[in-house]
Amino acid sequence: MAAERELIVDVRDGEAQFGDAVSVIMPVLNEERHLREAVGAVLDQDFPGLIEVILALGRSTDNTDSVAADLVAGDSRVRTVSNPSGRTPTALNAALQVATHSIIVRVDGHCELPRDYISRAVETLIRTGADNVGGVMAAEGTTDFESAVALAMTSKLGVGGAPFHVGGQEGEAQTVYLGVFRAQTLQRVGGYDESFDRAQDWEMNHRIRSLGGKIWFNPQMQVSYRPRPDLKALARQYFQYGTWRREVMRRHPETVQARYLAPPVAVAAIGVGVAAGITGLVVPSAATLRLGWLIPGGYAAAVALGGIAISRGESRSVRARVPAVLAAMHLSWGVGFLTSRPQTGGKS
Repeated sequence: MAAERELIVDVRDGEAQFGDAVSVIMPVLNEERHLREAVGAVLDQDFPGLIEVILALGRSTDNTDSVAADLVAGDSRVRTVSNPSGRTPTALNAALQVATHSIIVRVDGHCELPRDYISRAVETLIRTGADNVGGVMAAEGTTDFESAVALAMTSKLGVGGAPFHVGGQEGEAQTVYLGVFRAQTLQRVGGYDESFDRAQDWEMNHRIRSLGGKIWFNPQMQVSYRPRPDLKALARQYFQYGTWRREVMRRHPETVQARYLAPPVAVAAIGVGVAAGITGLVVPSAATLRLGWLIPGGYAAAVALGGIAISRGESRSVRARVPAVLAAMHLSWGVGFLTSRPQTGGKS
């Protein structure tokens, strides 16, 4: 990482005036649909200081590289670095290596920052003395399916009670969405752990906190997030989430929480219920085991009723998709957790 510059702050009439610059780092892979808008939102920030944007390009199979080339040609503040592996943590570390400023803003290629995001983040860093600040992952869909996913991703029924998903009071947190960091903090912890395909943000925030650092949640920092476009992609995403959450818990047992165990417990219970129900059907002497069907049936009913509750006011098409979305998120996460195998290497 490049040498850190000092943050220059003047206080006039009780308000912070920012005179520093920020480095925005963005891992990019197959983001042809959203990259231009994501970078445009960064370049249009109301932050009064300098902004550089570093796109870490994986080996995309769509026209992402062409879009990135157009962005570089059109604005000197944008540049690229190569990320041959295509993996998020290696992309982030590659961008960090060439970042030149004392504040690092992490953005994804399918996110759109509100115009005051960076200035609000810098103000929050200074006001709180935090090492990393972030806000709400405000999922927004453009299709009926994506809208159903957005509902699930912003409800406790879908993702639990993490503030960066469902909102909450400003204050210290275990983790936040994306993150705006002091560069010296990232240097101190050694950047992102490249052995984590997923959950690298949560894992690094845990290391920051373990070294006495502060993670701060500010609900006024909301970032638009585009959900996966279909059920297969959503299931794959949440399977990976479950897989890598299990790995975080292996390396950091102190991070185990009940809400992370709920999906695998649900999967195991449904599996037992189905097995018992089938046995009850084929073995006459074990007819009482047919009651096992109550477990998957009860789960299906709970998801259906919950889906109805969280989708009030939406179109019929969106509401019809919510139960399947919830089930895909829960069960894929749980299966990923249960089938996760230990990974080697990385920081601990």
